[in-house]
Amino acid sequence: MSPTIYPTGVTIHYPDKAHPTLVLFDGRDGKSHLIDMNGNEVRSWPYTAFPAEMIDPALTGGGTAHVFVQKEPDVFDNKTLLELDWDGDVVWQWGPEAPGGRAWQAWDQARLPNGNTLIFSIVERTVESLSPDPIRDQVIYEVVPDGTLAWTWSSADHLDQFGLSDAARPMVTDKRSRGRPTLLTLNNMSPLGPNRRFRDGDTRFDPANIMIDSREVNFIAIIERATGDVVWRLGPGYPADYDFSKKAFRGPLPRPIDTISGQHDAHIIPDGLPGAGNLLLFDNQGSAGMPPVYLEFMQGSRVLEIDPLTEEIVWQYDGAAGGRDYWSFFSCFISSARRLANGNTLICEGMHGRVFQVTPDGETVWEYMNPYFGPHGEHGTPTGGKMVSWIFRAQPVPYDWAPAGTKMSEDPVIPPDLAQYRVNAQG
Repeated sequence: MSPTIYPTGVTIHYPDKAHPTLVLFDGRDGKSHLIDMNGNEVRSWPYTAFPAEMIDPALTGGGTAHVFVQKEPDVFDNKTLLELDWDGDVVWQWGPEAPGGRAWQAWDQARLPNGNTLIFSIVERTVESLSPDPIRDQVIYEVVPDGTLAWTWSSADHLDQFGLSDAARPMVTDKRSRGRPTLLTLNNMSPLGPNRRFRDGDTRFDPANIMIDSREVNFIAIIERATGDVVWRLGPGYPADYDFSKKAFRGPLPRPIDTISGQHDAHIIPDGLPGAGNLLLFDNQGSAGMPPVYLEFMQGSRVLEIDPLTEEIVWQYDGAAGGRDYWSFFSCFISSARRLANGNTLICEGMHGRVFQVTPDGETVWEYMNPYFGPHGEHGTPTGGKMVSWIFRAQPVPYDWAPAGTKMSEDPVIPPDLAQYRVNAQG
């Protein structure tokens, strides 16, 4: 278990090695927070989210510092998605116009170059080919600024394209087999954007296409925007016969992909960043799969960078890469990983409320422990008063996104020798 007492805020910062960035994340205190390299709160908004996300100013008509948040604090039963400006004023919202009269947004949203907004939502519906009982289908809406729908995609309508085995199909619709009430628990939705794979002639990577992943069924897929069909997929049938005794998860790179389980934040690294065009994801190595996949005895999470054409792992971070035990880095749910301009990677070890930067060699050069606690457990479930600090996702935010003159600091923070670190007795 995690320590009972531990420092919060920034615990490590080596300015000569860390990439300077602001960080935006959802808090369990009912707020969304933007911090600097010393953990100072640069700005907060009085709403949490799932996740809180900055919007590129180029997609807001030139305005700076717009964020997506949820009006209601129940992340899985919210009614209204909000777009706020720096001052917290609502500049756009969507909910009452949605099918069923509520946004029911969970896991993701994205502003498009045409000004529309992609929203991951949930719809209760009966799909006779799947089950006589209503299911919670996950859908993607493209919402026009006036609130009308320009495009809709349904996971249930494309179930045959996700590579489900004969054994998996009945489990997907069996409530006793599913860990979550939603059909596939899709937790990521990211437009591919401009990328070298498309420029090299691979039309599957059209910038308008959308990457999704399923936390429960262990696949990552690209949806063709024009047809809604799956045109690229990784999983769920990963190699399952690797020899754990040879520590296949930590062999020389590059190497063929092995079993990924319960992943989050799968996306194509954007143009202009090291590794651009490759797939980056947080491999939770939490219990998942239909049927459940076999996991190592000593579980530990990984961050993987994968060539999407060769399906080889080209970079990996895990606890051992950071010079610690493999199992010392682990979040069985939520979490994220984002590439930074200097080649570092910002990682959110979500269930512990830990956000940190690692170099390509795995050295931790910045670390932050979320000090914003609240009475909500896993994914918003009330805990009877227990205070938790988990973070669904952490997003790096460039300095120039904030208004000119915003105060920021990036002083070094040298961690203490843990063998000598003490909490003084009260006498």
